[in-house]
Amino acid sequence: MNHSVLRKAAILGLAAFTLAGTFSPAVNAQVSLETSVDNEGTPIQGGTLKIAAVAGEPFSGAFSSLVADQSTDLSVVEGYINTGLFEYDENLQIKDTGLASAKLDPENKKVTITIRKDQKWSDGQPLTIDDVIAPYYIIANKDYTGIRYGDDFKNVVGIEDYHDGNSDTISGLKKIDDYTLEISYKTFSASMKQVGGGISPYVEPKHIYDKIAIKDIADSDQVRVNPVGMGPFRVKSITPGEAIVLESNEYYFKGKPKVDGAVIEVVNPSTAVAEMKAGNYDLAELPTDEYDTFKDASNFKTIGTVENTYSYIGFKFGSWNKDKEEVEMDTSKVIQNKALRQAMAYAFDADAVGQRFFSGLRFRANTLIPSLFKSVHASDLPGFTYDPEKSKQILADAGFVDKDGDGFVEDPNGKPFTLKFLARSSSDIAEPLWSYFVESWKQVGINVELLDGRLYDFNSYADMLRSDDQSFDVFEGAWGTGGDPNPTGFYSKKAPFNYERWADDKNEELLDALSSDKAFDEAYRKEAFHAWQAYTNEELPAIPYLYRYGIRSVNNRVKHYDVANGSSFGIEQLELTADEPIK
Repeated sequence: MNHSVLRKAAILGLAAFTLAGTFSPAVNAQVSLETSVDNEGTPIQGGTLKIAAVAGEPFSGAFSSLVADQSTDLSVVEGYINTGLFEYDENLQIKDTGLASAKLDPENKKVTITIRKDQKWSDGQPLTIDDVIAPYYIIANKDYTGIRYGDDFKNVVGIEDYHDGNSDTISGLKKIDDYTLEISYKTFSASMKQVGGGISPYVEPKHIYDKIAIKDIADSDQVRVNPVGMGPFRVKSITPGEAIVLESNEYYFKGKPKVDGAVIEVVNPSTAVAEMKAGNYDLAELPTDEYDTFKDASNFKTIGTVENTYSYIGFKFGSWNKDKEEVEMDTSKVIQNKALRQAMAYAFDADAVGQRFFSGLRFRANTLIPSLFKSVHASDLPGFTYDPEKSKQILADAGFVDKDGDGFVEDPNGKPFTLKFLARSSSDIAEPLWSYFVESWKQVGINVELLDGRLYDFNSYADMLRSDDQSFDVFEGAWGTGGDPNPTGFYSKKAPFNYERWADDKNEELLDALSSDKAFDEAYRKEAFHAWQAYTNEELPAIPYLYRYGIRSVNNRVKHYDVANGSSFGIEQLELTADEPIK
């Protein structure tokens, strides 16, 4: 099953700390969560599953993968109403158990998609390969109002000609028969094996969308009132912004769900834990900042799986050259000195941060590749453990010495410096968390100050990164990789999302290797990923410091539930052992 990322940071407060920068190393810093739950009891016939959509805002009501851009809406679409073409294994690679299979032909830069035969939409109409083709023509149309027309779609041969009005067809799409589509791409890499790695997962009912002007799709009944999908449930009714009532879809390709239906209601994060403890819901992604208040709940259990997201400390090396469309380094910056960055990495205790601030739901990261991707993650690399004496030694060996006795080192030329730290006011945790980092660096002699002496709201923070504001030297961040662990889109010199603005020739060589045709060989791919992780741990364009769990709380009347990536469990298998959630 696929589950959404953690919604917000957790907080335990400063009472757990001594002086910032000096608290004791965490014990049992990482929690150990089960990925499945099995409850006793004999299943009833049918029943209604009650789901809390924990969110600080209402549904926007865009219940279509083509136009939805709110995570709450998307979780409803992708989890219940519709389904993507593909399922994936524990490493988020495409496997053949889904609605469709994908055969990759790297030599000819082609993918052949084959859908299951004799399948039907929730309205009883037959599914054909035309329903796989239709999203390409919708998304690439000049009247399309959504956000999906990006690089992956532009990589399809002929799609830009269609978008620009130079062709009535997309030449790279070849319909073989009613169940088979051949797609030609401009570029091809091993990332195509990953869910979200370049092959469109969308399937939409052409017989419905043919009747809707593309500019009107976002406001259509198909999106807002009565979506037709391929998922385990179909829509029975919608209360705008608040709730969706679903009924089982007898046409679902994996079989009609065992429950009669489901109700999904928006629940505010401030009341979500109380609602689950009161027995009002079966499933919820509860706020992680309250984990300690519900981890031992009597009427529900909390399970989880490692996510595809990591937190990091980034450095500002330069700027984006708009003319060349690539990174341009500023060699005059003091953070260009690798020893300074390495010293900063050993100066704070990521294990303790994960435990004290995040209840162990986040844990020390050892590389810039999430540990979720077991096939390519370099688990043997030690990463950066808390070692302030090593930090001080690295500084001294590199010529960073406190010559004036003010407690802070000067650079190797004897010049004093202060690093400005850009950090977000993301939650109640933010101030004590980032104060801890600043104090940890000061404890080893590195003078770091919060930019302007304050935290920035997310929009201001994001604008400063995107606009290449040069007023800061260090920043905190987090990346969700999606289904593809390839870091090229974040760390290549040609990547706009390379907000560190770091680049060197060796990095480009390593990125090219893990993106090459040779990377279709799993052994080569693993080695290439390992080499990049080892190199970036040495050069440190960013300090990886936390991986994280995504969690799901499950009422005791749910017979079985599984959140493991690659699990064969699906919501259609879910059974209930009582008429109402257990209180």
